[in-house]
Amino acid sequence: MKRWTVYESPVGPLTLVAGPRGLTDLNFPGRLRPPSEAAREPMPAVEEQLDAYFAGELRTFDLPLDPRGTPLELAVWRALLEIPYGETASYGEQAARLDPDLFDVDVEPWQRARVVGAANGRNPISIIVPCHRVIGADGSLTGYGGGLDRKRTLLDLERRAVGGGDSAGQQIALV
Repeated sequence: MKRWTVYESPVGPLTLVAGPRGLTDLNFPGRLRPPSEAAREPMPAVEEQLDAYFAGELRTFDLPLDPRGTPLELAVWRALLEIPYGETASYGEQAARLDPDLFDVDVEPWQRARVVGAANGRNPISIIVPCHRVIGADGSLTGYGGGLDRKRTLLDLERRAVGGGDSAGQQIALV
């Protein structure tokens, strides 16, 4: 049985959806139709960790996650969890971290960054699975389901919290 709630964050309302195995979705408005109103209930563990993240106090989420996707998408999302808090990586760097056998045979190596970008765009658990940490090869902010203003806000929040110190990576296993 799925349950859901809306979390009021500093970057706007976020719809949270969880199933029996963990969080399945964390999305910005208009990206997800929530389950029935009868399934609406608070998710204190998720909300407390999001509060701490937005306060700059939490760098590693400790939540059960249950995203649904293709083997390639799941690999892309796992790779996102390896980008350290407060840091960024390019789509090309992300593509290079993946097993080449995950890509369709007709995808040339130079096209893999775009495939990774498309998979990032389908990330169902934004912020916790930090697709906002992926940027263009030239350092520019590119594509984000929540909009570039939100992406910039999240990156700035993390950089301020790190304050130039050592950053800790996300350690979350996708089930």
